[in-house]
Amino acid sequence: MSTPVPLKAHLQVHVCVLLWGFTAILGKLISLPALPLVWWRMLLVVVALALLPPVWRGLRAMPVRHRWAYAGIGALVALHWLTFYGAIKLANASVAATCIALAPVFTAVMEPWIARRPFDLRELLFGLATLPGVALVVGGVPHEMRAGIAVGALSALLVAVFGSLNKRMVEGGEPLTVTALELGAGTLLLTALAPLMALVPGFGGDLLIVPSLHDGALLLVLSLACTLLPFAMALAALRHVSAYGMQLATNLEPVYAIVLAIALLGEQRQLTPQFYAGVAIILLAVFAHPIFSRRKPVAHPELLATSEAKGIAD
Repeated sequence: MSTPVPLKAHLQVHVCVLLWGFTAILGKLISLPALPLVWWRMLLVVVALALLPPVWRGLRAMPVRHRWAYAGIGALVALHWLTFYGAIKLANASVAATCIALAPVFTAVMEPWIARRPFDLRELLFGLATLPGVALVVGGVPHEMRAGIAVGALSALLVAVFGSLNKRMVEGGEPLTVTALELGAGTLLLTALAPLMALVPGFGGDLLIVPSLHDGALLLVLSLACTLLPFAMALAALRHVSAYGMQLATNLEPVYAIVLAIALLGEQRQLTPQFYAGVAIILLAVFAHPIFSRRKPVAHPELLATSEAKGIAD
């Protein structure tokens, strides 16, 4: 007989997903453009991780070629966050969260090629089932927000790519060390991109300007409460909750984000019922996929604790 999962572990999982859902809301509330917003978020997380001795021990034990590989993945993570918050600035939090729900669609195509596993036709079919929802979402937003949908879809594609690469590199290091290395490399990339992004509406911004007290407080919440805290809580919950159950719960993140956007930002006034019908179709396909697919054991479920890294577990 299997051991019942403690209520505390279930609560930890859903608190984690709720905190991840808040990242879209905070992205809308912070007045900084996407580039400095992501730069400060990554920098604050890296500084916090650098204070932990296990991170440095893990880095010393990691082969040099793995360090370079994770640095490359970190560049993709930075571009994912940049496009995610860019989508929020160009549209709104609901649109960006809906676009991220498309990540499993891209993963179905990208992962077999990148992670070198057999192609699964069922995954592609579930991905194709989201297309009517995508069409409804596009038709259900004001015309000026459609650029945000395109940028958000690019963000979901980047999730599929770096998530699949993380699977391929799953044996390369401890999760905290990998996170510190990836986000550190991402911070350096965004620093280099700053001059090129200065003229892109919604993206560029001066990295050297100290955020206002309001933005600074929200950035601390975003970095510590919505990134590091759920990471630690998810690792603790995975001692009791199956990786499959954790993955199902993480699929709720767009739902939480959209509900929070309605409650806190009143975004339903900007969007039509057609948009929400499209969201329902997309989420139905996302939830149906793991339910109807064969459940596979996950060799390294701790990677599910990596915040906002969708699809990195089998």
